[in-house]
Amino acid sequence: MTLRHVVLLRFRPEADAEQRAAVEAAFAALASQIAEVQSLEWGTDCSPEGLGRGFTHCFSLGFASALDRDTYLVHPRHQAFSALAEPHLADVLVLDYHAVDRSR
Repeated sequence: MTLRHVVLLRFRPEADAEQRAAVEAAFAALASQIAEVQSLEWGTDCSPEGLGRGFTHCFSLGFASALDRDTYLVHPRHQAFSALAEPHLADVLVLDYHAVDRSR
């Protein structure tokens, strides 16, 4: 069962488009930099409901196990990303869950 690690980002109002793009690119690059990341997809909020509470970016990573997720969390590349992103972020929300597919 895949462990999903979902990260929602709310940028500071003063973060400009170039800074946001740098954070997006750095986060997306983690998939090729950290072997434990099985999958990474991301996008920006497009919900018509208006319930995003200012969170605009969602990143969803897949891991084979909690141990792989834990390895990712302390990985130097992840730590470097966090240091790069932190000055531009107003808030971060993280949820982890074991994916259950009931669609079949």
